[in-house]
Amino acid sequence: MKKIALSITAVALLALSCTNGSATSLKNSDQEVNAATTSVSDKTGDDQSEGSGKPVYLTKQDFLDKVMNYEKNQSEWVYEGDMPALIDFYADWCGPCRKAAPILEELAKEYEGRIHIYKIDTEKEKELASVFGIQSIPAFLFVPQKGKPTMSNGIAQTDEETKAMFKKMIDEILLGEGAS
Repeated sequence: MKKIALSITAVALLALSCTNGSATSLKNSDQEVNAATTSVSDKTGDDQSEGSGKPVYLTKQDFLDKVMNYEKNQSEWVYEGDMPALIDFYADWCGPCRKAAPILEELAKEYEGRIHIYKIDTEKEKELASVFGIQSIPAFLFVPQKGKPTMSNGIAQTDEETKAMFKKMIDEILLGEGAS
């Protein structure tokens, strides 16, 4: 598990930082990705439910139930979800993270019933951010129904380019629909 975390950290260090505004996709095809604890508070205070067409803030138990039960599966990635997922690692102070938020809300509506969009605050969930090697934000974990997840860092220059980047990765990685 430490090797994986170290590998992910090394890749993240090479990834683009929060301030430069471009995206890089990192395919983790040769390694198992292991998750750690997460406990994300619901920023809205609403009782968000999946299928609501909105991103969902995860609690630790939600993460264990819906994404990866690292307590049960410590040596391999076993996705617990019923649909592919996009996980947004963000912080409230991060400008590009704030820029990505409304785009992810639009995509949650557009892809409702086909993918889940989850949010994890890296300021509150430092252990999880560390295990995934999150060194720059925003960072996005694309978790297909089967297979290994893919990490992407940063966003594009404009809202339109950012939305197109997300749609391409969702279609190719999560839905297996190829280039659109």
